Amino acid sequence: MKKVFSSIVCLFLFSGLLTAQGVMTPELLWKLNRVSALGISKDGKHIVYKVSTPSVELNNFSTKYYSAPLEGGEAKEITDYKSLLHDKKISPNGQYALHVDRVKLLKVSGADYYPEFSKTSAVIYDELDYRHWDKWEDGTYSHLFLKRIRDEKGNSVSEEAIDLMKDEPFHCPIKPFGGDENYLWSPDGKSVLYVSKKLSGTAYALSTNTDIYSYNISSGETTNLTKGMMGYDTEPAFSSTGVLAWMSMATDGNEADKNDIYVSFNGVQTNLTAQWDESVRHFKWSNDGKKIYFTAATEGTVQLFEVDFPGKSKKTPVVKQISQGVFDITSIVGQVGNRLIVTRTDMNHATEIFSYDLTKNTFTPLTRVNESLYAGIKMSPVEKRMVKTTDGKEMLVWMIFPPDFDSTKKYPTLLYCQGGPQSALTQFYSFRWNFQLMAAQGYIVVAPNRRGMPGHGVAWNDQISGDWGGQVMDDYLSAIDDAAKESYVDKDRLGAIGASYGGYSVFYLAGIHNKRFKTFIAHAGVFNTESMYGTTEEVFFSKHDFGGAYWEKDNAIAQKAYSEFNPLKKVAAWDTPILITHGGIDYRVPIGQGQEAYHAAQLLGIKSRFVLIPDEGHWISIPQNGMVWQREFSRWLKETL
Repeated sequence: MKKVFSSIVCLFLFSGLLTAQGVMTPELLWKLNRVSALGISKDGKHIVYKVSTPSVELNNFSTKYYSAPLEGGEAKEITDYKSLLHDKKISPNGQYALHVDRVKLLKVSGADYYPEFSKTSAVIYDELDYRHWDKWEDGTYSHLFLKRIRDEKGNSVSEEAIDLMKDEPFHCPIKPFGGDENYLWSPDGKSVLYVSKKLSGTAYALSTNTDIYSYNISSGETTNLTKGMMGYDTEPAFSSTGVLAWMSMATDGNEADKNDIYVSFNGVQTNLTAQWDESVRHFKWSNDGKKIYFTAATEGTVQLFEVDFPGKSKKTPVVKQISQGVFDITSIVGQVGNRLIVTRTDMNHATEIFSYDLTKNTFTPLTRVNESLYAGIKMSPVEKRMVKTTDGKEMLVWMIFPPDFDSTKKYPTLLYCQGGPQSALTQFYSFRWNFQLMAAQGYIVVAPNRRGMPGHGVAWNDQISGDWGGQVMDDYLSAIDDAAKESYVDKDRLGAIGASYGGYSVFYLAGIHNKRFKTFIAHAGVFNTESMYGTTEEVFFSKHDFGGAYWEKDNAIAQKAYSEFNPLKKVAAWDTPILITHGGIDYRVPIGQGQEAYHAAQLLGIKSRFVLIPDEGHWISIPQNGMVWQREFSRWLKETL
């Protein structure tokens, strides 16, 4: 196959790293600080952020808050960080405050129905949506409440809070990950806008149709601002001139649809990114309201873009990429003058906060919280490689090499299979699937931007739906076969690893790999597409990606998903050691998927191991669980590769 190489890109953030001596270890990984930007201070002179530090010994995280000058200088630890930031819960005129509370609306527990049995553990459901990600439904809902706190003269008042959702069985913020980005005040302070999916039960589990609602304080009336827009409508935001923008997906049931930026101006809704062949991740209005800055995956990275807001003119909005580099822009905090404050990662560095100069196109670090930890280790060289696929396309593949890589030696090599399945494989920094750590243990990592990933056009992203075991599997094999041609890749020591859809990929490859691989590792993987459809919670996901239900016998796409593309149907060909890990409260890919795969491997007589972590969901987030997971990952590879 034709290969196009770039030079090896060493991702050094600080010059002092050039003299580093050690390598990344699981212990060091779980000492790294986790940085989260909270916002720009009211005076526009400081970035306010928090640092969460894991403690393996105590099995928890501690959090501290800091303020750092945007012009450079020493960060200071602070206690009252909220006083430095604008409080979006307070109305522009200071008279009202918003808060979120849980409201019990439905009977669920046995005691709800039969109070005389107060100690029963029974729960009773009449519809789907009875559990979500890692929690069972208990009949309570997150609601947005409005309370008057001051009168027109500024005097404090105490009034009963009003439930903006009027005891309706719907959520705001939307579950399970929604936060304060799900609500905001109108600029005049007369209305509250909020995001909700106003469906319940089985209809909720089958739909992605969130809408943006406006609650008028004076009349108490609620208006659906995005009625008729049938996919996700999220993150409403007003410009400094009062224009509303939000992100929207067109298709109900498709959580990975193209995400566009819409604006509402003079009663007309306009899609600013309609003609652009990618998907928006996150956006911020410019301070002057004339353009919108946003992030999006592109060619294996996440970069900054801008799109102009035409206003009254009929000009076609123009999208422009404004940053370039081997890194991911993970969020836009805000704008100060000619600078954007952003967070950034790469495969060798966890999140830090940067200032991006819009005129010079340069980045300046504002935080260096892990500098001392990184100063003691060597970085992993990262190479961008282009591989020809079986259908004649060019596929970007990231190659991550061990520190002090020597091309005259041979290295065991891991094919990394990304989850999603429509998740971008970019310059992210994971505390579980950490490429820096894998490479530090002496492995080359091959990470292909296979079919189904954003950043290579909408068609490339969409192609995986209904085709889980099709072209994407050829993409995986093309990537590892191409890498295996290199003299430094030990062709007799190849492994495949992945989680979620990546775990599905491992299970599927185990039945078709023709002895390419010597070992497999799958976490939270889909093993049986039929039982996945029958036990997952957000059924819209499986319905869309599998093409329908398994009982739809006349649906050719669905039947292929449950037969030819079902890893269970390939299990008779399994002949390779496999490690299977799973969280006990993972309801997106329920534990039965891992159990079925492990049972099959054991009964086939294949060397296999099952690592169950009962108190984890789809991810591993508790420090000691994370350490055990990393130790088992390493132990398995030492035993089998």
